[in-house]
Amino acid sequence: MDLLNILPGVANPKTRLNFKDRLKWTGIGLLLFYLMGFIHVAGAQVEVYDRFKQISVLMGSKFGTLATLGIGPIVTASILLQVLVGSKIINWDLNTKEGRSKFQGTQKLLAIAFCFLEGFAYVLFGAVPASSPSLIPVVGLQIALGGLIILFLDEVIMKWGIGSGVSLFIAAGVSERVFIGLFSPFEKAGAIAQLIYGFSTANFVLVGMAVTTIAATILIFAICLYAQSIKVEIPLAFSQLRGFGRRWPLNFFYTSNIPVILAAALIINISMVGAMLDSKGINIFGKFDDSGTPISGLAYYLTPPHNVLQNFLFGLGPVDVVRIFTYLVFLTILCVIFSVFWVETANMGPEAVADQISNIGMQIPGFRKDKRILIKILSKYIYPLTVLGGIAVGILAALADFTGALGTGTGILLTVMILYNFYERISQQYIEDMNPAVRKFFR
Repeated sequence: MDLLNILPGVANPKTRLNFKDRLKWTGIGLLLFYLMGFIHVAGAQVEVYDRFKQISVLMGSKFGTLATLGIGPIVTASILLQVLVGSKIINWDLNTKEGRSKFQGTQKLLAIAFCFLEGFAYVLFGAVPASSPSLIPVVGLQIALGGLIILFLDEVIMKWGIGSGVSLFIAAGVSERVFIGLFSPFEKAGAIAQLIYGFSTANFVLVGMAVTTIAATILIFAICLYAQSIKVEIPLAFSQLRGFGRRWPLNFFYTSNIPVILAAALIINISMVGAMLDSKGINIFGKFDDSGTPISGLAYYLTPPHNVLQNFLFGLGPVDVVRIFTYLVFLTILCVIFSVFWVETANMGPEAVADQISNIGMQIPGFRKDKRILIKILSKYIYPLTVLGGIAVGILAALADFTGALGTGTGILLTVMILYNFYERISQQYIEDMNPAVRKFFR
């Protein structure tokens, strides 16, 4: 515990920050994160890292730069601790201040450790190879320090900005990929450029592929927005004031985007470790081609076949059908598991919500003002929403990945959920600090 108390960290603001100040710190954090993606690691081989393209989208990383690790160490530490605490291997009571302090401190300690572990592993296994063996420690240290900077940028945004740095970094990376995928005029032309070129050359196959990609991207955005707005509202009344009440909303995606982030990160780590081991002749997770795409083994069946909509026109092979099923089932199961773990470890269970309702002097109409009754009623909503929401978000993410949408289907799903939560947080907490001209957009 003494070690956790001396970990470096970002101090909490001493006074209340208004919306303008929080928006400023959020912008600074995102700007620094973007700049890190343009600072190349000294001593690393200069090469194109296209084989890590899919991985980097969801990890907010750019291989070969200070942002090589992205949010990987933070998410990996969270996955490990979620599993240990959720399965009661580590028996901490997260309903207490001491338990939450242990969890948060240990998660930061693990994230710092993973920065160095992953940083040197990337260099040693050739993900970001050093230009000479003598420079391996130098390159590994730079990558690890880049991971530490991102860790503290996340903490700056959480304490001084708006929302979670991890979520915003994912949204920023996916948004960049979608923009480039739509409008890039260069060698790997974007969908808009392909559409124009296809019409100009009467290449209707190219036109069809571009239209399918754009339509899939728009469709995933629309479905995600609709699903994000589904809520269950529990009627409440003030115990001391008759006739006055409100509704307590419980989102259908009760644990929001967290299960998808953790599930996607776990699958990405399997593929990443598999690719690095395969480069050394170790095929535990399967074999990979030169682009880093799995072509056999466990990793192959845990990654989605992309462009399923386009391939469906020409007929799907039996192997693709198996991959669709295994990926869909595996991702959905992971999302349910992480949803349940997150409710227990993030203070979102029935007891915690009952405390919030009781503290503002409210109760459910028609029932005695008894916390035990409130917990029992909330349990009938929260746990089913946790499981059903996990299943729904897992299936939606998998189906989105099959469409071949720009920025990956999971990336778009996460971005929509992140931006929607960002909008809700602003409209609920900071609307009174806004300029009247801006405030009308959040009503």
